[in-house]
Amino acid sequence: MRTKIVILLVLFVGVSAMAQSKKWTLEECVEQALGNNIQLKKGALALELQRADIGTAKANFLPTVNGSASHSYNFGSYIGQSGNRISADSQQNSFRINTSLTLYNGNRNKLTLQQVQRNLEVGALDLATQKDDISLLAVNYFLNVLFNKENIKVAKEQVVISQQQRSKMSLLIEAGTRPKADLFETEASLANDEEKLVIAENNLSLSLLSLAQLLQVSHLNFDTEDVDIQISNASLNQKDTEAIYQKSKSIRTEIQSAELKVDNTDIDIAIAKTGFLPTVSVGGGIGTSYQHSLGVKDERLVKDPVTGVFNYVPNGFGKQLEDNLGYNIGLNVNVPIFNGFRNKINVSKAKIRKDIALYNLEDEKIKLREKIERAFVDSKAALKQYEVSLKSLKSQEESFKNAQQSYSFGVMTSFDFDQVRNRMVVAKSNLINAKYNYIFKTKLLDYYNGIPIVIN
Repeated sequence: MRTKIVILLVLFVGVSAMAQSKKWTLEECVEQALGNNIQLKKGALALELQRADIGTAKANFLPTVNGSASHSYNFGSYIGQSGNRISADSQQNSFRINTSLTLYNGNRNKLTLQQVQRNLEVGALDLATQKDDISLLAVNYFLNVLFNKENIKVAKEQVVISQQQRSKMSLLIEAGTRPKADLFETEASLANDEEKLVIAENNLSLSLLSLAQLLQVSHLNFDTEDVDIQISNASLNQKDTEAIYQKSKSIRTEIQSAELKVDNTDIDIAIAKTGFLPTVSVGGGIGTSYQHSLGVKDERLVKDPVTGVFNYVPNGFGKQLEDNLGYNIGLNVNVPIFNGFRNKINVSKAKIRKDIALYNLEDEKIKLREKIERAFVDSKAALKQYEVSLKSLKSQEESFKNAQQSYSFGVMTSFDFDQVRNRMVVAKSNLINAKYNYIFKTKLLDYYNGIPIVIN
């Protein structure tokens, strides 16, 4: 027993270590988000319902067969098997099978099948659009985690610098070259930098929590892989939005869905017009029955054809079912003449739905163009912001180097030194923000251009 417990503990510790060391890649995050999203699961089930609708539409081409059976008690007189009225209580059974097949109904069945098949295509495209939205959200959350991780690096660097400045100041105070009040200033700067580090760590925790919740996994020990994103040549691959729009219009699922919905309204109009056409169906049936007078034997009086004598012969359940067996077959034609202008109204409503679908298609195209134009403008602005932030950081780093030397020689006060250092910290933060803003905006532009999003 002790051996089993030890083995279980070892396995548990091993699994826990693996869980703690797990670092999610971007591809894994996107895959997990798509696999666990409740809305996508509901959309997939809705797609299954639409597939079932196709089976229902196909069933309209098949004949219907229905069977029925009844059992009843009659009290008083009734018409017997011989056609005579009998004054007695009785019971009766009847059995029947009917079948019917529609031969023609204005191609309504064919049009309905086409419509539900188109609905399935629309549903698949709408689900693909939802998947794209979830994927973009996962990418955004993943980049936000990387952004906060870089901010923590900057915050830690400033804490180290403040600790070094405090150590140097302690030595200068001990040597008698600086007043003790300067130590308080360096300690205040250190406390301020430590506070900024705590805020940066909290921001990272919140971004990891948001990503874990999107993936619907435990946020405990959740982490992403560390990706060192370097921008060697910041530029825009696209020069204008028209080419992106034309390509995106042909590949975006929301546009394809809206186009299919327009086509579906044409089928809807055709279905409404079938209300003016006749319906032709063929049907048939087979039935039999059984009657029994309560308290009386199942017999009937039959005349002998040779002797002319009337005799009672058995007329039980099986005999009656055999004798009463009958068949029918018929052709039914239903021609609509007047139904309160309902068919005309249905056609008018179907045409209005087509106009609405056309406006929806145009609206989707306008929205797509607006998104692309906005992404293009944002990308240009993000590129300029990145270039300016890069220049600003280089200048602030040079200024900080000079300030370190001046502060070491006692030429610069702690207050002035902190001002220079804070400007450098702000420049670093601005550059990080500009870098990730530029990455996401340009990746979004590539996304509309049909280029897969890859972070490296």
